Amino acid sequence: MREPPADGPGARVEITAVMPAFNCRAFLERSLPPLLEMRRRGDVQEVLVVDDGSTDGTAAAAAAMGARVIASGGHRRGPGAARNEAARVALGDVLWFVDSDVVAAPGGPRQIRCALAEPGVVAVFGSYDDRPPAPNLLSQYKNLVHHHQHQVGRREASTFWAGCGAVRRDAFLAVGGFDVARFPKPSIEDIELGYRLRAAGGRILLWPGLQGTHLKVWRLRNLVETEVFQRALPWSRLLLAGEGPGGDLNVGVAEQVRALIACGLVAALGAAVVGLASWWLPAALAAVAFAANLALFALLARRGGMGLGLFGILFHQLYYLYSTAAYAWCWAEARLLRRRPAAPRLGAAGP
Repeated sequence: MREPPADGPGARVEITAVMPAFNCRAFLERSLPPLLEMRRRGDVQEVLVVDDGSTDGTAAAAAAMGARVIASGGHRRGPGAARNEAARVALGDVLWFVDSDVVAAPGGPRQIRCALAEPGVVAVFGSYDDRPPAPNLLSQYKNLVHHHQHQVGRREASTFWAGCGAVRRDAFLAVGGFDVARFPKPSIEDIELGYRLRAAGGRILLWPGLQGTHLKVWRLRNLVETEVFQRALPWSRLLLAGEGPGGDLNVGVAEQVRALIACGLVAALGAAVVGLASWWLPAALAAVAFAANLALFALLARRGGMGLGLFGILFHQLYYLYSTAAYAWCWAEARLLRRRPAAPRLGAAGP
């Protein structure tokens, strides 16, 4: 990625940094000061925190630190609704969404302006950096996988990511913002927004230089709950409904091939255990799986040693299994719904 110019066609856009916030007072001590420093330097026009019904003093803490604070409606409505509320009152031409558990890198506004200077670009998103602070294996694995996928993904994207992503305010409002009726809780509201932005004719860029440090601590329960119920299932339903092209990041062709390898590996292991196949078959497929994920292994091992590398590759095969299972479930669900006869309309004549 080339270094952004100090100025250029997109240098004059004004940026509003938008942080949806729910009971995140502890995170604000790290995530809010960098944005406020950007405002002090003139890199962003304002820092807008949308309190989504917090009960831990989040709003008061953000206001005391110097952010502009508004309420999303007096009760928790979800991050999509909070971001929509910010879009209505923001002063900037560009909405830069930064999650409350993300510490944005200082050069973020410059990266955004550089990306938006390209013709037809209405949105840009980046990635987590490769230095997640939580020391446990799952947090290291999850955040580094995200970093890897967003660093090697296609530059021309069809989706959007609101953890650290920016969108032109007029384009955002023109497509109706986040679909909060469909996604009242944290889910794939940003992915679905990206599909609509692209359908409206805008370009979305994946910009690896736009990064932030993710402060979240992942545990097995919240990781599986997030990835299966908040991501894999709704995203699968979206793709099966034909609402998105499905060629980016986690659902790209290369990822689909890796998922098939993981499923084949498990099937071969099962066959070997019951004596239906020789043990050389799962051994060969394990080698193929390792080779297919070699770049990810190299990143994990470089950042956390051989232990993290091996753990990450093994857990990643489990990730492919439950992601594939989620897609298969949604496929079967869609087939069943198509076969089910429609309920008669009220007032329709009987047989």
